[in-house]
Amino acid sequence: MVQEIVLPDADLDTILTALENLTGRIILRPAMLPTATYNLKIKKPIPKAAAIRYIETVLALNGIGVVALDNNAYKVTALTMSRTEAPEMLDGSAFDLPPSGKVATKLFQLEFMRVAELFPMLQGMLNPLYGGPVQLPNANAYLITDSVSNLQRVEFLLQQVDKPLTAGMKPKFYQLREAKASDLVTKLRTILTGTLQIQLGSATTYSADDRTNQIILVTDPRQYSFFDEMIQRLDVRADPNTRNDVIYLNHAKALDVVNVIGQLIRGQTTAIQQRQSGSVRPGQLPTQPGQPQPPTMPGQPPAVVTASGSSNPALDGLLGSSSNEFSSIMTVVNDDRSNSLVVSGTGDDIRLLRDLVAKLDRVLAQVRIEVVIAEVTLDDQHQSGISALGLKLDGDKLVGFSGSANSDSVVVTNGTLTRPGASGAWDLAAEITINSTPRKSKSAIISQPAIVTSHGKASEIFSGETRPVVTGSITSGTIGGTTSTTTQLRIGTRLNVTPFIGADGSVQLELKQTVEDVTSTIVIDNNPQPIIGTRETTSYVTAKSGEIIVLGGFQKKIDSKSNSRLGPIPIIGDLFGARNKQQYRQELIFFLRPVVLTNDPNVDNADALRRIDRLPNRDDIKQQLDPNFQPPPPSPYLLDRILPKG
Repeated sequence: MVQEIVLPDADLDTILTALENLTGRIILRPAMLPTATYNLKIKKPIPKAAAIRYIETVLALNGIGVVALDNNAYKVTALTMSRTEAPEMLDGSAFDLPPSGKVATKLFQLEFMRVAELFPMLQGMLNPLYGGPVQLPNANAYLITDSVSNLQRVEFLLQQVDKPLTAGMKPKFYQLREAKASDLVTKLRTILTGTLQIQLGSATTYSADDRTNQIILVTDPRQYSFFDEMIQRLDVRADPNTRNDVIYLNHAKALDVVNVIGQLIRGQTTAIQQRQSGSVRPGQLPTQPGQPQPPTMPGQPPAVVTASGSSNPALDGLLGSSSNEFSSIMTVVNDDRSNSLVVSGTGDDIRLLRDLVAKLDRVLAQVRIEVVIAEVTLDDQHQSGISALGLKLDGDKLVGFSGSANSDSVVVTNGTLTRPGASGAWDLAAEITINSTPRKSKSAIISQPAIVTSHGKASEIFSGETRPVVTGSITSGTIGGTTSTTTQLRIGTRLNVTPFIGADGSVQLELKQTVEDVTSTIVIDNNPQPIIGTRETTSYVTAKSGEIIVLGGFQKKIDSKSNSRLGPIPIIGDLFGARNKQQYRQELIFFLRPVVLTNDPNVDNADALRRIDRLPNRDDIKQQLDPNFQPPPPSPYLLDRILPKG
């Protein structure tokens, strides 16, 4: 028992002498040691072992380490050199020694943690003057030289953290009644992110077993109540966010509507991507503004338009909320068989799409185009068929006839020709020939078809013939014959018309006129082949409903030879008979009258019904068109029975 220790302002030698007297050991020291002034005052009786620990601790606080050499001597060195002077090796627990600043070495063997995981924890606990811990990765251990007090702290730390990862973890199984296990787990992972996941710990896991529709939770039992409430609240019956629907179309084509909707969705997505610095949907290539999209051709599989996979909150937030944009899960597929759209999406998607389709599924404006193709023979007094027929034009529109725009039988008003006293439009062929100056010997109507088409729909009028043309031949050496393959070639006058109908009743006509005729023949491989002369023009004209468009300019020269036989004797009669040789020109004139239909049968069919009235079997035709039609009683006059009406 030491009664007291009083060392005020003592030097190093005084402290070492006190240590030597208390331990009875020889003090071995180098020539140079850190110098300091020591103040150690203990004025009550303490055990000798405690006094030794206090002196060793005071020395360590001033950068001096004391290492036992054997039972008879101590080595005193600078604290930074203590680790290399073989300090005491602790075999057992550091807690077997009282806490002090005494230098010791201990090997810490890790059981579950890895040395790399423990290193960040040790950096702030150990005295850097001892050189820090030595990692032994192969042995999964640390060799640490430090004060006994710090070694005890490290040992206590390992008792708390060097445990199995699942220590204290227990599994729990949740049997779901309404929700699907994998869907609920996905929802949980969406909710439990960031700081929530850190608080739960990396050892907490939850996964789905869709076979039994269960959620398997592995966590600390203290967290059971948290997951119990979360799963109970989510495992409820709820109406799905999405639903399917079929929208049947009355007038539009399903494929055309899907293409329009696809362009709308792509435009919305591009605008959102530009606002959000070009974010791109997962699994989708970036869409460059203005980049054309590949068109869908008829006969291909149904066009699928989808907005799925969007990473844009502006789209994802639309689920279940009222909006004027399609959500990220909306999908539209065309069914050409039933001419319908199969839609999958939110309630707002269905509502928006129905409103949009209702505006697109409209009857397109229709136009009836009457066409008259006239062949005019020109003489020296007329340079064109228009002047030869005595027509008066304003641009391409027929406004009257040479000499007088109006006559007793026809009146021209704002470019539309009508007959006084006659209701509705009159037959186009009659209108253009009523006041034409030349007679039938110099002009002839070779075709007067009429077509009905819709806005933007191309149509074609063809007047001509088909001729077989040899496309190939096969000569058989055994049979000694030649077999030819042929195709039918259409030769004649072709008019392609694409109308665009304006809201004011005007009609823009995109016209392509093609005139083909056989100019001569040529023999190829003993097969006579026609040489086709082709004349073609493209026009774009605008007219009001009922106006007559006149297009000309297709002229050709014709050489005519004839002779009259003198006497009944062949050859001799031809040689001495009179000969006649003529050259003249012919021109094709196209007359077109577009009439915008009103979708009122009584108005739109008036012209056709007037033509039917001129037919002898008009009553039979009308009865076929209208089962309720009652033919009028026969006229008592004989001429009314014989002559057609009108």
